[in-house]
Amino acid sequence: MVPLAQSVAQGNGPSATQLFWGELHLHTNHSLDAYITANTTVTPDMAYRYARGIPIQQPGLDRKIQIRRPLDFMAVTDHAEMMGLFTLLNRADETLLATPWGRRAMAAHVRDPGRGGAMSVTTAGMAGPPAPELQEMMSQVYSDAVRSTAWSVEIEAAERNYIPGTFTTMFGWEWSSVVDGGKNLHRVVVANTDAEGAASFIPYSSQDSQRPEDLWAWMSATRERTGVDFLAIPHNSNISGGLMFQMTDSDGQPISAAYARARQSWEPLVEVTQAKGTSEVHPEIATNDEFADFEIRRKLLIGTPTPADEGDYARSALLRGLQIQDRTGVNPYNFGMIGSTDSHTGLSSVQENDFYGKLVSDIPLSQHVIGPRPVIFPAWEMGASGRVAAWAEENTRAGIFAALRRKEVYATTGPRIALRMFGGFNFTAADADARDIAAVGYARGIPMGGDLTAAPAGRAPELLIHAVKDPLSGNLDRVQVVKGWIDDDGEAHERIYDVAWSDGRQKDRAGHLPAVGNTVDLETGLYTNSIGAVQLATVWTDPDFKADQAAFYYVRVLEIPTPRHSLLDAIALGIDVAQTGQPATIQERAYSSPIWYTPVR
Repeated sequence: MVPLAQSVAQGNGPSATQLFWGELHLHTNHSLDAYITANTTVTPDMAYRYARGIPIQQPGLDRKIQIRRPLDFMAVTDHAEMMGLFTLLNRADETLLATPWGRRAMAAHVRDPGRGGAMSVTTAGMAGPPAPELQEMMSQVYSDAVRSTAWSVEIEAAERNYIPGTFTTMFGWEWSSVVDGGKNLHRVVVANTDAEGAASFIPYSSQDSQRPEDLWAWMSATRERTGVDFLAIPHNSNISGGLMFQMTDSDGQPISAAYARARQSWEPLVEVTQAKGTSEVHPEIATNDEFADFEIRRKLLIGTPTPADEGDYARSALLRGLQIQDRTGVNPYNFGMIGSTDSHTGLSSVQENDFYGKLVSDIPLSQHVIGPRPVIFPAWEMGASGRVAAWAEENTRAGIFAALRRKEVYATTGPRIALRMFGGFNFTAADADARDIAAVGYARGIPMGGDLTAAPAGRAPELLIHAVKDPLSGNLDRVQVVKGWIDDDGEAHERIYDVAWSDGRQKDRAGHLPAVGNTVDLETGLYTNSIGAVQLATVWTDPDFKADQAAFYYVRVLEIPTPRHSLLDAIALGIDVAQTGQPATIQERAYSSPIWYTPVR
């Protein structure tokens, strides 16, 4: 794996890549919280089969369901904490029942099989008894033997559904650290290995440690022992209470070069869009960003309100990374961007007109109506998002992992917007019209996720950008470049540039581009692609570049307005969309991984 890391550091991409669509964050009945919210039947194997396009039965709908557009790759990422506990109880697993605590959990499960009698035992054991009893319970219910039994089910499902070149399964899980009353520090962990390698370790969980540094240390030690490489992908930084992208480590000390180097190595990606909201930016932080107020969640995991904090959002983190690099020489937040669903239904569902929600308990449409029951994740507050797009040489475990490692990946909120972005100093305006954008980009620049340095005298970074609409979704409104930089005094700045747009619109005197319009019929939920563009391409040169100032650039592509799932539900239910508490329309989007510019010091 060392050659891969060297390739990333040099910003080198492969000579030829293809676009593959995937999901790297999905829960099945092996996740404790999925099981107790009614996902008792959708197994890891069923989740993979659904993603491949094979029909499965969904008990909540009492009918067969089938994904409309099969995926190219996926990782089932069940929580490592108590992974598969209920499925082990359902099959009366001998390993679990050989322990007193396992038998106690089984008795509770028999009394209350549907909603977690066993969970009441295990959680009571973790929270209530004195330390010796807690330790004894953990040693039995959370033993290596029990964990290995549950993990083997995940391995078998991934291996059974792996079809190299057609459908790639990745081995993964979620490390679900929660601190300080519901602040989310979760990471999805993805491994680059086969079934034999996956069987050589047991997923590390937050019950082993709540500290990200300990997770990285485990990944490092496990790679040294087994040869398996790992990536940890933070998700829902938007509800971390300011903790995900701090200027300090877990001990409250200023981030050091060693910490920055470890985080950059083990966490090269961040999930910026999923069901529980957008983690790109917050409108109260980016007050000059007219498109920042998109699928914003203002509650922690336990449902309590949380204020906007720069430590929660990817754009702020990218800026902080430049500041830390200026001080230490290393950027801990040199990450690419992906999207995934975090669905707990076992179904990777992102289409607004066919959205199955985050939880199985919310699949019945009648359950979406806000009632007296307390609900932490109301269905209408959840977003039908997201997808990870990978520019990879081949659709295999090695090919997809290599694209993730070098950050030649991007996020969308669901639509399959095809996006290329290259950075360099030798592009021309005519390159935007090239028949083979990739050939030009790789030959004279670096792809998204790479690094530029040593700008030639008198030259500024140029971005070669090409975006094509999803043929089954809305036309494109515009392409934007988001730039962040550090000035000579070490202060962080950001600016958004509209660089390509549809319909021949003209910017006003203040440089503002008028809205594209809105064709959504609020009575029917239908819209027309009579506005917007099928594709947009440009070569953009930074007009504000200073060769001695570190900077990053990423691309944001916006669709024209289309109906949100809450509007479609409201129409079906015969209620006013205002009752959902959500907007009727949204502008779906894509976020590229950044390209960084670092001056020579």
